[in-house]
Order: sequence, then structure tokens, then C-alpha cells
Amino acid sequence: MFVIKSLLGKMWGNPANPELIQIPAGQLYLVRPNSIKGSRECIFPDAVATIRRTGVEFQYQLVVTRAYEEGEEQLLEEDAETDDERVFLIDEELHFHFATLDGDATCAWRDLSGDEGDMWEFVSSKAVPKATNSLFELTILHCIYERKHSRSHEEASDEELQSLKNTGEAQALAPETSASDVGAEDPFKDVPVLFRTSAELYLFDTEADVFVIQEKEVTVDMASNAEYDTWIVVRQKSTPFISVPMDSDLNPRFDMANRAFMFTFREEEGLPGLTWCLKFNEDSFGNGRIDSPPDEQRYIQNAYEDVEMEEPEEEDAAEEQEDEVTGDVSTEGAFSDDEGETSASQAFRAGSKNEQLAVGYRNDLSFVTRGNQIGVFAPKEDRLRFRTTIDRVKDLHGKDFSPRKMMLHNQDSDMLLLDPSNPNSVFRLDLEYGKVVDEWKVSENVAVSNILPESKYAQMNPERTLVGHSHNGLFRIDPRLAGNKLVESQFKQYASKNDFSAAATTESGKLAVASNKGDIRLFDQIGKNAKTALPALGDPIIGVDVSADGRWLVATCRTYLLLIDTLIGDGRYKGSFGFDRSFPADSKPVPRRLQLKPEHVAYMEDPVSFTPARFNTGVNESEKTIVTSTGKYVITWNFRRLKQGRLDDYQIKQYTSRVVADNFKFGADKNIIVALENDVLMANKRELSKIFLGS
Repeated sequence: MFVIKSLLGKMWGNPANPELIQIPAGQLYLVRPNSIKGSRECIFPDAVATIRRTGVEFQYQLVVTRAYEEGEEQLLEEDAETDDERVFLIDEELHFHFATLDGDATCAWRDLSGDEGDMWEFVSSKAVPKATNSLFELTILHCIYERKHSRSHEEASDEELQSLKNTGEAQALAPETSASDVGAEDPFKDVPVLFRTSAELYLFDTEADVFVIQEKEVTVDMASNAEYDTWIVVRQKSTPFISVPMDSDLNPRFDMANRAFMFTFREEEGLPGLTWCLKFNEDSFGNGRIDSPPDEQRYIQNAYEDVEMEEPEEEDAAEEQEDEVTGDVSTEGAFSDDEGETSASQAFRAGSKNEQLAVGYRNDLSFVTRGNQIGVFAPKEDRLRFRTTIDRVKDLHGKDFSPRKMMLHNQDSDMLLLDPSNPNSVFRLDLEYGKVVDEWKVSENVAVSNILPESKYAQMNPERTLVGHSHNGLFRIDPRLAGNKLVESQFKQYASKNDFSAAATTESGKLAVASNKGDIRLFDQIGKNAKTALPALGDPIIGVDVSADGRWLVATCRTYLLLIDTLIGDGRYKGSFGFDRSFPADSKPVPRRLQLKPEHVAYMEDPVSFTPARFNTGVNESEKTIVTSTGKYVITWNFRRLKQGRLDDYQIKQYTSRVVADNFKFGADKNIIVALENDVLMANKRELSKIFLGS
């Protein structure tokens, strides 16, 4: 229990900071076992518990403050008396007692001003990490030690601290806490352990910008809480002080070469995450059980390993050298701000926020939706300028709707829209007139989830047809057909619910389709079976893009990207792409997982949530860069270096508000169109800060 001392040392060592530690969410109760008023009264339904310094050396206070909802405090009269704070001098006489009740961490202590047996109890919210509760408990024991002995807690041994804890537990009289509750400190005591090993534990220090060791040896368990519910449990001796579910919210990252595992979790929304690192003493952590076929096991394991992909081609190497000479200058620090950024005019009515972005191929215009409006922007020199607003998008019956999907079509003369309230149709908005002029009824029975061009650059030509998909079907849409526009001969319907979520086409019209289940299918033609099916890694895919020639595919999950080479390297069809032939069962492609370094995630206010990643585009232009965003940050990866296995070579730029969408200007990988919640900008890739990691 008495761990993480270097972190505590940093907190205690800053006398300018009056607060040592805080539990940001919980409830305060007054327990009166002998009172006729009731045995347990909730004093503050929403409360914050803080340990503060006093003006006297070796003395500290526990302060429990009522938390108000936004605006609630302003409703109180200015001269009204409020009793929204309880203050307690931390002393051994309070007999602090810590336990876990129904999964909630509790801290109880004697009410010295009440009747015999009365106690205060603070119940920590389930959203508060166990590590925070453990730190809070340890800090209270340190405060008790300093007041009792009038010397620094750094002189306290684990045995002395344990004695203080045992004294409090032995003398506490909380009627709702039994001896069995005290002993039930390990909620994973009876949970099956899939794998166990030992490790060193580190915590990332955002001030020093390094990982700081916390414990020389901890026990690490992979525990099976239920089917598809695996937890990582870190114990010091027999007490767990970190227990978190193994999912993408952790932003997990393996460093196989150094036998390390890094992950991040947040105490609450809006606060930076705590980024931990486990450095294993044995090279066996990756050998746990995976319940999937052998070929799928290899595919999944490869996604977590840092393996070199290929040597750079001569053309790539030359272009890389050009970049090194002409720009991409490194800047100091991990994040740059948008001071001096050129922005477009405010084009919309107040109220709603920007939602979607479409970048033109032929007319160099960019389109941004906000509710039932579409703003039109054009580049001028190095900035975007507002051109016009298409106000109040309406269907043919005059009913307003807010498009949930838009796609430029027919040489950028039309904008195709999907109406959430009419899922069986596609609406054509004539950009010259600025209004919807056609409704294409696709099918009576098939809901259109998504639409995409017939081929990657189809909108450069007067192409009429397009591709659509439902949750479990793929089809071609031809607006020239009489009646329903779905082409029956090119309609592939799956019996089971595949939950398709995203799709993209190559320059020749090959199709990649991803799902919320996390799998990816590659088709050479619509209406036929997939040539290749790539297994799921366990997370929904929210976006997919492919290189023009079909060799490379980038899929977006919420906290990471997957980069996949579709070139078949072995067997009968060696040299073909996965769109045209099936991979041998024992030679699936090696997926590359692209994610932010955990130490950079630690600086961010919000959890990672990527927008759909895209390659730069342009006829006869090679793919050089991948762009995505999360929160207030736009991130680009150098594609040439990714092909060399340099997965951490990314650039990042911070803006003043959340980025809702981003894409490259057509034909230029240096200029990125960025839609913020209330603005539209054009950024130059060279203005982003370059971060060299692991080199």
C-alpha cells in the first residue's frame, strides 16, 4: 500500500502548493448508529475531499467541500449563509479507517463533536481511479505520522505507517463497515488470472518530461473479470493499487524491445491523464492466452510489435531528402499554438457548431456543414476566405434537414447529401443554384448508411454512379435508373449483421469496407464476395482510406490508426494486392498500429478520439502524409518513414478549440484544411511541430 513515494515527495516538496492531494468526486455522510434521526445521513451528495497544509509545521487538514452544479451556486442569495465545507485537523485521535464497500472506496473517521460512536464517512466516486484513493490514504497516514512525531514522514517506515493504519481500523466504530469489509481490499482476489509476472513501475512526470520510477518490484496480473473483460491489476505485495480494464481507452502501448507496457488513464474529464509504464523483468508478458485461430493470433500480435516494414524506395528517399532541405524544421517543445494562424470569416449563424468537411477536387473550394447550413470557402494565398453560405438546406417538400453525410459529385458541380430522417434516399444539391433539386430513392428496404465515389477520383469526371452501403449490404447507385436507383445486379447483402461503418475506393474502383466489429473486407468488384477478410483487433473502425493504387490502407479506431500493406508477399499470388487475391492463411499482412506516445497523451486535456485519417490526394501524386486529429490537435504522420517502420515520426499542432474535421487540399500534401468548432482554417504542414521519438 505504501508506494509511489517519489510522486508524493514531489507533492510534499512544493510548499507553495497548499493542497497535497484531492479526490475530485464523492459523497460525504454523517453516521450516527445510536441516533433516532437515522443511522446514515448524506450531508453533501456531491463533494470534493482535499488534504491541505496549515500555517503550522507538521499539521494538516482534511477539507470536504460541497460541489455545485454549473450555475447552482449563483442561485444562492449573496447574503445567504451556506454551510458548504467541513474541516478536520488530521490527528491519530480521529481513528481514520479505510475500506471498500460495494466497490466504492471509503474513508471514515470519528466525529469528535458528536455523540459516542458518531463518524464521518467520505465515499469516493467509482470514476476515481484506485491509484488516487491509495495515494489519498497514504497521504493521510503521512500527515498523522508528522503530527504525532513532529518530524517528516520521509523518516517513517512501512511498519510504522501500517501500525497507524491498524490502530485506526481497530478503533473505528462505523456500524456499516464490518471486519469482512476491511479484509475485502482486493476485488480481484477470486478472479481467474490469465498471466502473472513481475515488473518495475514508472510514472510519467510532465514537469520533468521523464518517466520516474515508483517501485522496484510490483506484481502484474492479467485477470479475466468476465468474457471479453480483461483487467490489468498491479499489486505491491498483496495489495492492488492499480486495476483498470484492458481497452483502447488506456491508449496502451507495447515496447517489446524493452519489455515495457505503457498506458494512460484519467481521474476525471478535463484533467490530464496519469501515464504509467511497466518494465517487465521477464520476456514473457506477450505470451498470454489469445482465444482465436493461429493466423488471426499472428495478425493481432503483429499489430502490437515494432517490426521494420521495408527499405525506402529510391524515389521515396529522394523526396525525403528534399523535405529535409526545404522545410519540416523541428521546433522546440511537443505542441505549438495557433498564434498568428490565418482564419476564415465567421460564416454561420450563432448557436450550432461546425460538423463535416468536404474538400473539392476541381474547383478548389471547401464546404463545411453546421446544422442545416453549408459554408463555402476558397483559398487565397496562404489562407481560406469565406465565399458564401447555403442557408437552410431543404428537401423537395420544403422541409429543413441537417445533412449527416455530404459528398461532392459530378466534377464538383453537385453535393450529395444524406438526410437522417429519410434513410432510403440520396439528395442532390446543385451548387450553382444552392438548393436541393433531386431526391434519388435508393430502395424501399435498404437504408443508406454511407455513400462514396465510384472510384477515388471519380468526382474529377462527369461520373453519374456512386457506391453505397447499409449496415450489412454493399451496392451501386445509378441515378439514371427509373424508379429505385439501387443496381440489383451489383448488390451484395450479408445474412448476418456486419455493422459496416466506413468504406473507401481505389483509383480503379476496388473497395475496402470496415465495420464497427473492427474487421476489414477488400473487394475487387461490388456484388461479389470479398477477396480478403482481415480480422478485428477488438475496436470499432470509424474511418478508412486507401492509396490510389490500392497497396496501402489506413483504418481509424478511436485511439489508434491501423496502417496495412495489402501486397501479398508469399505464395501463389505473390506480388498481387489483397483486393485482387486472397492472402495465404499463414501470411496475413502485418498491421501497423499508429498512436500517440503515452507521455504526449499525458499533456492532453481530453482522451484521444481520432477523426477519420486520410492520405493526401492528387492525380499522379504519391501518398506522402497521413492526417488526423484529436481534441484540439492536428497530427500528421510521414508516410515514407512509416514504411521504414518509424511509427513515432509524427507532427502535431494545437488549436484553441476542438478540431471536428480535417483533410488535405487536393493535389498538395503541405496544406491541410482544418474545421474547428467555430472556424475554418488552412494550415501548412511545415508549421506543425515535429517530434522525433525513439531515435
